[in-house]
Amino acid sequence: LAVGVLLGVAIGDAGLVSSAEKQVRSSLRDDLRGAQANEQETKDRLQAAQRYARASYPFVVTGRLQGSKVGLLFLGEPDEAIADDVRTALEATGAELSGTLALKEPPDTAALAANAGASRYSQLDSSTALLGSFGRTIGRQMILGGKLLRAEADALFTTRAGGLGPFDAIVVVRMPRVLDPEAAANTNLLEGGLMDGLTKTRSPVVGVQATTTSPSQVAWYRSHGLSSVDNVDETAGQAALVFALAGAQGSFGSGPDAGSLLPGPELAAG
Repeated sequence: LAVGVLLGVAIGDAGLVSSAEKQVRSSLRDDLRGAQANEQETKDRLQAAQRYARASYPFVVTGRLQGSKVGLLFLGEPDEAIADDVRTALEATGAELSGTLALKEPPDTAALAANAGASRYSQLDSSTALLGSFGRTIGRQMILGGKLLRAEADALFTTRAGGLGPFDAIVVVRMPRVLDPEAAANTNLLEGGLMDGLTKTRSPVVGVQATTTSPSQVAWYRSHGLSSVDNVDETAGQAALVFALAGAQGSFGSGPDAGSLLPGPELAAG
């Protein structure tokens, strides 16, 4: 009798466990189907929003930079994807991307000195402290024009497409890099001087990066007085770039260093 009772309890428990397991599996399948449906709905909404943004973009930016000659300056190796994003941003604005340049980093001080003629920059190879002043002069001449920029172009840039300027505005792309201490020091002097020269002209100078850029360069742009866009690979970032080239100031984008996605509505409506 005792054995029969024990067997009956065991069989009953097994049945209860089997039933509970089936209920749990069914519930999990329902949860999974619900999550998949929500994910698809979210994707559909995002794609619809992206289509709307792309369709609206020309109406927002048309003619905002009419007649402007814009230069694209890479600090380091050029990135064709970012160059394409900048070209896309300028479509319909009335602006022309009239020159794309990539700064040689670290600078070749011997070549720069050899091309400097009778100027004091002929001493660059023996006195790298001159790199800051040299950079400021080059920065000014990218906006205003000048003989030194033309003389130094071959030694200064690894890539040149289009003209050297003068430009009405500059888009700067600083590429992450790893340099030894001496090369980094010389590069920092040249970059710092170049940004100082550009911003002193009062012309729009905007630093940009893609959402995938790591580490972010926004803090560097801000420290050198540049407005910035951290998502130039997105439609909102391209709109922000156009507004910044038209005079809006700030750090725009979707990253943690951005102040806002876009400039205020008073600028967007202008």
